[in-house]
Amino acid sequence: MARQSFVNELFDEAAPDYDWVSGIMSLGSDRFYRRNALRKAGLQGGMQLLDVATGTGLMIKAALELGVDPAHVIGVDPSRGMLAQNRERNPVTLLEGRGEALPCADASFDFVCMGYALRHVEDLHKLFGEFRRVLRPQGRVLILEITRPTSPVALCLMRFYMQKLLPGLGWLRRRNRSTAKLMQYYWATIAECVPPSAILSALEASGFSRVKRTTTGVVLSEYVAQR
Repeated sequence: MARQSFVNELFDEAAPDYDWVSGIMSLGSDRFYRRNALRKAGLQGGMQLLDVATGTGLMIKAALELGVDPAHVIGVDPSRGMLAQNRERNPVTLLEGRGEALPCADASFDFVCMGYALRHVEDLHKLFGEFRRVLRPQGRVLILEITRPTSPVALCLMRFYMQKLLPGLGWLRRRNRSTAKLMQYYWATIAECVPPSAILSALEASGFSRVKRTTTGVVLSEYVAQR
């Protein structure tokens, strides 16, 4: 509970700068990448979509660009600050809540997505059990996550980029200490993240089929599965 409170406060305070952080971390490629990942995973117009840990709504924005009806989209996040930013940008239903206890009815979605928040979750089995509960038969899951580099050189470069360079740029550009702190926290969660094999095993153990992982570059992972 103490960790969850710390994370919520951090995201609340950094929410106004979150999209800027996402853009600079990805060198401006995040918008295209999210949209392309959703398309490849099978998201189509007409589907009922649940975005877990929706944040400021970057995954939702990508889904709307693919033609998903805003009336068919629900976003869930524990951070009120993030939800406030999201409401200003996306005409969808937003709910306060955690992925491990989704405030949604059984079998009510065709597609569940989660972008770069899996490493903040305490219990993967509980989370994936909730994903399966709210999905309809044949429903799909897409999880985007950053994976710890296996190369020592890549790991060293990423550590410098996220622990030193980005927090410094964040402070100079935004003058928000919470934004710099958020980027340092990101590194801590990436450095200690759950390995891909554990994520794949947890999805399979939760009853999902056609579970697979694809990668883009050195650190980006896309996990897909079907109910």
